[in-house]
Amino acid sequence: MLSATYHFPTGFLWGTATSSHQVEGSNSNNNWSAWEAQEGRIRLGHKAGLACDWWGGRWKEDFDRAAESGQNAHRLSLEWSRIQPRPDVWDEDAIDHYRQMLRGLRQRGMTPLVTLHHFTDPLWLMELGGWENDNTPTLFEKFTLKVVDALKEYCQNWVTINEPNVYTVMGYLFKAFPPAKNDLKACFAVLKNMVRGHAAAYRAIHRLQPDASVGIALNYQSFKPNHAWLPFDRALADFTHNNFNVSFPNTLMTGKFKFAFKSIDLPEARNTQDFLGINYYTRQMAAFNLLKKEDLFIHLTFPKDAEMSDTGHIANVPDGFFEAMKFAKGYSLPIYITENGIEDADDDLRPRYLIQHVHQMWRAVNFNWPIKGYFHWSLVDNFEWERGWTQRFGLWGLDVDTQVRIRRTSVDVYEAICRENGVASAMVQQYAPSIYSQLFPE
Repeated sequence: MLSATYHFPTGFLWGTATSSHQVEGSNSNNNWSAWEAQEGRIRLGHKAGLACDWWGGRWKEDFDRAAESGQNAHRLSLEWSRIQPRPDVWDEDAIDHYRQMLRGLRQRGMTPLVTLHHFTDPLWLMELGGWENDNTPTLFEKFTLKVVDALKEYCQNWVTINEPNVYTVMGYLFKAFPPAKNDLKACFAVLKNMVRGHAAAYRAIHRLQPDASVGIALNYQSFKPNHAWLPFDRALADFTHNNFNVSFPNTLMTGKFKFAFKSIDLPEARNTQDFLGINYYTRQMAAFNLLKKEDLFIHLTFPKDAEMSDTGHIANVPDGFFEAMKFAKGYSLPIYITENGIEDADDDLRPRYLIQHVHQMWRAVNFNWPIKGYFHWSLVDNFEWERGWTQRFGLWGLDVDTQVRIRRTSVDVYEAICRENGVASAMVQQYAPSIYSQLFPE
C-alpha cells in the first residue's frame, strides 16, 4: 500500500471556530435572544439557553480539549451586547471575561483570531434601527476602539464582521434572520453600512495596533447554473455570485460598492483588508423560477449527485472549496479558512468531508496560494441560529440538557491532521477508507 503525506507549511494554523451567542449561553440582551422568544422563529421552538455554557466558564475545558488534540489556534467572537449593554454603559467585567479567554488560549499555546461582530446586535442598537441606521458604523467604531484597546495584548488577528452577506440577505431579503424583512432597499442600506463599519473598524484597529492583521470572514457559496445550457440559469448564477460573493470584498479593494441594481462610491473602504477570511460549506445550483418573486426569481437547489448532510442542508462538494480559494487568491492577500464543516449528528460523513476539504486546501497551498490557516466549524455542537439544535457541527457532541461533551471519531481525525500538519495515507485508510483511492491513487 502507498505511504505518503500531503504536508502543509511550518507554522500553519489549525483550529476551530465558534461565535459568542452560539456557545456562551445566558444572554437576554441581543437581537437573537429576542428572536428566540418569538413563536415560530426557531425550528422546534429551540432556544440557545445555556448553549455550551462558556459564559459560565466551560470554555476552559473546551480549550483544554482543543489544545490536547493538537490545535494551535482558535477563532472566537465578542458579544457586543455584553460589553456595551446600554449606549452609555461599558461592562468592564465582561471585557475581563474575554481577556481571561484570550489569556487562556495563549497559555495553551494557541493563537487567537477574534471576531468583533458575528450576527448579533445589542437590543438598544436594534431600537435605533440597527445597521439600517447610518450612525451605526460610528457606534461600531467606538465598540471596536474599546475592545481592541483592552485586548490587544493578547490578540493581533481580527475579523471585523462575520459573513456580512449572510447577515444581510437572511435578515433583509429571505426573512430567516431578524428583523425578517423582504426589502431590497433595506438590504442595500445594511450592506453599505457594514462596509462603512468595517472600514471604520479597520482604521481604528490600526491606530491602536499598527502591526495588527484585519479582515472579514466572507461566506463563499459556489453557485452554478442548474441547466448550463439555459441562459436564464447562467445569468442568475452569475448574478447571485456577483452579489453574494463578490460585492463586499470587491468594495474593500476598490472603494466602489455594487449590490443588486445600485452602485455608489465608498472611497473610505478602499484597501481596508489585510487578509480575506473564507467560510465555505457547500455548492448550490441556481435556476430561474417565476414563482420566486420574493427571492428575485432565484430557485436554489443542491447538486443532484452530491452526498448530503443528515438534515439535507449541506452538499459535500469539495471542488467548490477549491473554487472558493481560487476566488480568494484573486485579491492578492493572505487567506484564512475561517469556517468549514458539516452538520452530522452520527459523525458518518464528517470524517470524509473533513479529509476531502483539507486535501483540496493542500492542493491550493501546493500551488503556493497564500493560505495561512484553517478553522473547522466547530469545536463543539452549538446553537445553530434559526435551526436551533437540529444541526450538529461539533467535533465534540453536546448533550444540551446535561452539558456533557461526547467525543466523536472526528476529534481523532482532526487531531491526526493537526499533529501531522497534513493528510497522511495511513489516516485516510483508518478513518475514511472509501475515499482512499481518490486521494492516493496507485
